[in-house]
Amino acid sequence: MMFLVLVLPLLVGSTPISQETDCSDVYANGQTLSGVYTIYPAGETPVQVYCDMGCLGSQSEDGRWTVIQRRMDGSVNFYRAWDAYKNGFGDMNGEYWLGLENIYQITWSQRYMLRVEMEDFDGGRVNAGYALFYIDSELQKYRLHISGYIDGGAGDSLINSNEKEFGTFDKDINNCAKTYEGAFWFNNCFQAHPNGVYKWGSGVAAYTGVHWYHWKGCYYSLKSIAMKIRRVSL
Repeated sequence: MMFLVLVLPLLVGSTPISQETDCSDVYANGQTLSGVYTIYPAGETPVQVYCDMGCLGSQSEDGRWTVIQRRMDGSVNFYRAWDAYKNGFGDMNGEYWLGLENIYQITWSQRYMLRVEMEDFDGGRVNAGYALFYIDSELQKYRLHISGYIDGGAGDSLINSNEKEFGTFDKDINNCAKTYEGAFWFNNCFQAHPNGVYKWGSGVAAYTGVHWYHWKGCYYSLKSIAMKIRRVSL
C-alpha cells in the first residue's frame, strides 16, 4: 500500500494534461469558443493551435476546425527553409503554419476533410472544400493527398497539387519555391499558393503573391487565406 501511495503521484505527474489530438477533441471536452488551445497530435508533445469553433454555442458543422495555415496581414515571413515548415512557425493568434510533422501526425491515422477559406480586398469571401485530406511522412517529403472537391465559390485550384511532394527553397525539386519565393506542394508550379509573398490585391506580377488561380487569377494577391482540417466520422 505504501508503495502505491509513493508511485501514484509520479504516474499522474508524467501524464499529459490533455489527450486532445485536434480541435474536435478540444470541443468535445467542453471548450466551445474559438481561440488558441494545446493539442497532442503525437502523444506527449504539446502543440499550440488555433481552433475555429464556429458560431458561439452552435452545434452545427461550422465549427471544430483545426487551423493548419493562416495568412491575413503579411506580418509573418513565409519564405522559409524546410525545417521551419516541418516544425511550424508564426503567431497562433495571427499568421502561422502549424508544421508538416504536426499535420502528418494529426491526419495519418484518421480521416480528415479540408476547408480553404479566402477573402479579397473588396470583402468578397469564398471557400474550397475537400472531403479527404492527408499527407505522408517526411520520408515521402510530406506528399499531399486530397480528393472530393466541395464547391464554395473558389474553384478547385488545389487539385493541381495532389500527389505532389512539399517543396521549400532548400529542398526545391522543380525550382518553384525559389522562383516564386514560397513553399507548397508544387507541380510546375502551382494554381494555389497560400504561402507566397504577401502583397496587396490586383496588378502584381504573375504568380508572385498569395494566389488562388480559379478565383482571382494569377495577377491578384489575396487579403487572407486559411487552411482548416476537421476529423470526419466514418
